[in-house]
Amino acid sequence: MNSHLIETATKLPLDKRIELIEVLWESLAEEGYEPSLTPEQTAELDRRLEAHRKNPNDVVPWESIKQELLSEYHKR
Repeated sequence: MNSHLIETATKLPLDKRIELIEVLWESLAEEGYEPSLTPEQTAELDRRLEAHRKNPNDVVPWESIKQELLSEYHKR
């Protein structure tokens, strides 16, 4: 890794570093990068899927969750 590049990037203002991270992450996604799940993540996804299969009607619509989050975080 180019140390000059790293040094330059870390000296950017916070908002620009975040923007850089977003651009880099998007470039990885566009190239098809999909990191492997950890065993813990796999187990959690399996647990959630099994819970859904046992009770498929126990769901909350995305719009309800989104509205709740927007209401909560716009108060701050």
